[in-house]
Amino acid sequence: MKTTNYLLLLFGCLALNITAQSQHKSGVDSTGLPGDNFSLQGALEMFKKAGSPEEFEKLINSEDNNINNLDLDADGQIDYIRVLDKAETDAHAFVLQVAVSETENQDVAVIELEKSGDAAAVLQIIGDEDIYGETVIIEPRGDDVSLVEQEASLTGRGPNAPELSFNQQLVVVNVWFWPSVRFVYGPMYRPWVSPWRWRSYPVWYKPWRPLSWHVYHPRVYRYHRPFVVVHTHRAIRAHKVYTPQRVSSVTVRTRHSAAINHYRVARKAPVSHSRGGSVTRATKVKAKNRKMNARSARERRIR
Repeated sequence: MKTTNYLLLLFGCLALNITAQSQHKSGVDSTGLPGDNFSLQGALEMFKKAGSPEEFEKLINSEDNNINNLDLDADGQIDYIRVLDKAETDAHAFVLQVAVSETENQDVAVIELEKSGDAAAVLQIIGDEDIYGETVIIEPRGDDVSLVEQEASLTGRGPNAPELSFNQQLVVVNVWFWPSVRFVYGPMYRPWVSPWRWRSYPVWYKPWRPLSWHVYHPRVYRYHRPFVVVHTHRAIRAHKVYTPQRVSSVTVRTRHSAAINHYRVARKAPVSHSRGGSVTRATKVKAKNRKMNARSARERRIR
């Protein structure tokens, strides 16, 4: 009996090892960029859940929420992300920023929010090109969009970039009733500027060690479905507020320049086929997306 149990245990360990190795070799959805380690969708979900920008900052820096896995200063510990509200009238740019050193900061993303009516507001999160290799724009999906229109899947740009698989116009979500949005537009609100700096953190914050990609990714994938990648800036005034105030770190750019350049070249490079001819890598990704969309739609119909 002991021999049988030992063999079963050994077989199970070997199977897990083979699976882990195959996943590692495939590099599915991993770009090798810093952005692989911060969930833009998860950040939007925390902004929706939070009652204020201060609470939002705490939520994205809480280990249990699995939003942040960044180590931009390469010290072996997760970076603290501070939130800074750059505001003009009713346009807000909530900058998510890491203090890389005493003298350098790096923007990870920005949540752009502005009113579009007396009881209406639009919101997007934009991933920084130094972190994600290119500008990535994500927004909430409309609940009244059809199932086919709501289906989106990951592209080759990493864990934070599900790509649209349809040409119809998306329904723009009114985020006015999100608690954090109502708080920001309340009469007593003053733009939130995080008081924390390089190696100066709140008492509740306990940095942890970064997770490997294959451990981190499954934990954040659950945040993807309520959001979608788009290619249009909707909060125009908020975007104009943020653009001249964007902060980039020379240290971060230098450290990740090889991965960033490789990613940008790979996005444009042709992919040759054995029977001759070539197609762009983007075309290959879109074909993969269509297959994943169809499979996802079938699974939801079954459920």
